[in-house]
Amino acid sequence: MKSHLYLALLVIAFISCSEDKETKNQVTKKEKYDVVFRENLAGKYEKWYLTDGSFKYIYNYTDRGRGPEISEEIVLNDQNYIVSESITGVNYLTDSLDETFNGTNSTATWKNPMGEKEADFDGDKLYFRHDGSPAVYEILAQLLLKAKDNKVGLYPKGDATLVDQFSITLSNGSVVNLLMVKGLEMNPRYIWLSDNEMIASISGNLHIVREDFAAFRKELKTLQGTYEDEYLYNISKEVSNKIDKVLIKNVNVFSKEGNIIENQDVLVDGTDIKSIKPSMGKVLNGIAQIIDGTGKTLLPGMFDMHTHNTKFRGLLHLAGGVTSVRDLANNKQLRQLGEQFNKNEIIGPNIVTYCGIIDGSGPFANQRNVVDNLEEGLAEIQSYKDLDYNQIKLYSSIRPEWVKPLASKAHELNMRVSGHIPAYMTASQAIAQGYNEIQHMNMLFLNFMSDTIDTRTPLRFTMVANYGRDVDLKSKEYLDFVSLLKTNDILVDATMSIFENMFISQKGQPSPTYSKIISRLPLIEQRAFYSGGLPKPGNKVEIFKESYDNMLNALHDMYQRGVSIVPGTDGLPGFLYHRELELYVKAGIPAAEVLKMATINSANITGVANSLGSIEAGKKADLILVDGNPVDNIGDIRKVEWTIKGGNLYYAEELYNKMGINHYK
Repeated sequence: MKSHLYLALLVIAFISCSEDKETKNQVTKKEKYDVVFRENLAGKYEKWYLTDGSFKYIYNYTDRGRGPEISEEIVLNDQNYIVSESITGVNYLTDSLDETFNGTNSTATWKNPMGEKEADFDGDKLYFRHDGSPAVYEILAQLLLKAKDNKVGLYPKGDATLVDQFSITLSNGSVVNLLMVKGLEMNPRYIWLSDNEMIASISGNLHIVREDFAAFRKELKTLQGTYEDEYLYNISKEVSNKIDKVLIKNVNVFSKEGNIIENQDVLVDGTDIKSIKPSMGKVLNGIAQIIDGTGKTLLPGMFDMHTHNTKFRGLLHLAGGVTSVRDLANNKQLRQLGEQFNKNEIIGPNIVTYCGIIDGSGPFANQRNVVDNLEEGLAEIQSYKDLDYNQIKLYSSIRPEWVKPLASKAHELNMRVSGHIPAYMTASQAIAQGYNEIQHMNMLFLNFMSDTIDTRTPLRFTMVANYGRDVDLKSKEYLDFVSLLKTNDILVDATMSIFENMFISQKGQPSPTYSKIISRLPLIEQRAFYSGGLPKPGNKVEIFKESYDNMLNALHDMYQRGVSIVPGTDGLPGFLYHRELELYVKAGIPAAEVLKMATINSANITGVANSLGSIEAGKKADLILVDGNPVDNIGDIRKVEWTIKGGNLYYAEELYNKMGINHYK
């Protein structure tokens, strides 16, 4: 009896203590922010001021069944540096987060996806979490404004620099500051402040805006865009080398047949290839600028056949040797960006395919060009045609009964049809109703699982990860499907590298997709590639690997059976493209054939082979010089020394340096 009474008293005491602690540490103030993703209200961000001087943050948004759900607590020292931080919840791919940091008594301990560590800590550097709320950006901005040299040290390594700040008066008379920060990511980070507090963070499609400034979100975006453009205009002026006559001497040339022709002299005259001849020794001075290509390989500029372009991504494309791209879903202002690329106002590739996207309404809609009914979908196709787009991409929330009439409308307008397979439909059914191509290898594998899978949700990934290994590549069902692809000339846009990262990478270890280049990247990009892709509890590591290996096997089998395949990324430009080519070779496709896919084959598919895709006299001089021979070793494709496009030569090292990336050397 006494023991029960004692236990009861302990419970009461614990509850009283907890309540007392809660009472002492109450919320004194809340700042609330809208989280807007692709122009739709998608979540919230809240900052809570607590009575003990600490802060709590709530952050979440949704993107087609994915998205972070984060709770974060932070304690700052007198100098405004983080001395305690706790982050829990789930990341964008809904994998668990559990990150902590504590810095006291000259020592810091921390736990994050890279493991648990301890080191000296003096409280004068900013711990930058792996994944969490936007809180750290506000703290960093405040520290930068006080820093004498416009620089703040990051912990455990790195630093961030305040490159510029702008005082701006909004249309309502409010005076706000826009800070431009470098050192965290490849692109500058822009942070909006008012009275030293963050009012907005606008980065691509993700906008976080304090509620009292929500009505000015588009104004902030437009204003920020002008400063972003000016920054990129200046980069273009600094790194573009206008060429007149250039002779690339004694270089090995990759031909459109897939051969290496050794020791050639290639003469470029402005934007065109003038001649290709066997190297004859010395050249008289003054005829042309001479570039020694001895021991190196000259290739046509490559084609990334699955991109989503922004003004910041063009630098990466050209640094990686990609001079032409298909854009497979963007806003309706994409033509304007394409013109800026063409004029070299902003550095970027040729956009050779403009593809409009249409999705049906619903909780998992793509949030870009969403329609409620078939009639709206048909009108959208016409609007894209009027903008001179040449392809339509259908997305997962399209109703299956809409596919045939939408495809028919597009075909009437001489537009191709591609996309994800709509929910509760199979790839075979989509082909029968008018698809010309299919994006992503997982969409092909789902064909063998069920026509009741909701492809709007993450099931489109997890079903393949769990059961892709069971797809029998010798079964009649599979062979009939491959025959359907071949008979109907269906293009396969496999994007194998994004599935390697999802299925194979493990939390706390460098993703194999990016392991060769992680050390070259800025801090935030490095950390992102330790997150582990899809959650892999229990024996899922081996299961997911077997499923991915079977996807590679299918890629090789489809190639051998004559299915048209193109390399595309749907992700990080340049670096992910190089990995895509490496994976095609890993699957068993000869390197020379992979390089043909990347060049002349893609030029033929996009209808530009008369001017691009191969090194021939009279064609455009979109060229790349590689230090090595990627036919013998596909990994050499990463060693791009320079790229020529549109009469300008760009040194890869200079382009990378502008993004805080180290060159391969």
